[in-house]
Amino acid sequence: MNIEEYKKLVKEMSPRENRLKNMIVAFFVGGMIGFLGEFFLYFVTETFATSRADAFIWLCLTLILVGTILTAFGFFDNWVSKCKCGFIIPTTGFAHSVTSCALDFKKEGLVTGLGANFFRLAGSVILYGIISAFFLCIVRVVLGG
Repeated sequence: MNIEEYKKLVKEMSPRENRLKNMIVAFFVGGMIGFLGEFFLYFVTETFATSRADAFIWLCLTLILVGTILTAFGFFDNWVSKCKCGFIIPTTGFAHSVTSCALDFKKEGLVTGLGANFFRLAGSVILYGIISAFFLCIVRVVLGG
């Protein structure tokens, strides 16, 4: 069997995804998370008489906590498979990537396990985020913005 025949066989045997359904599910799940986030902001600002900026900090901390807890108990991956990309908003996705690495390498010890591998998945996000911000700042300075 050559490479072309193998690729054809893989394509035939691979399950087909319903992209329209996945987009609709992701749209509604992401929208629901956004709605709950706005409700949380409203609730915190009205109940505790805080500014919207302070309430936003509490929202981010809550999303990080929820993403970490869902990952620790093994629910996050199952929910992502059902909710598609609507559940992987940057805050919960980042918390999931850090927590999953911490859980994978915790048996190897604090230094060689957790310390060395804590940001294994999230490190590329941090790296390319910093590089992108650097070049965008240069573009802004050059364009006089």
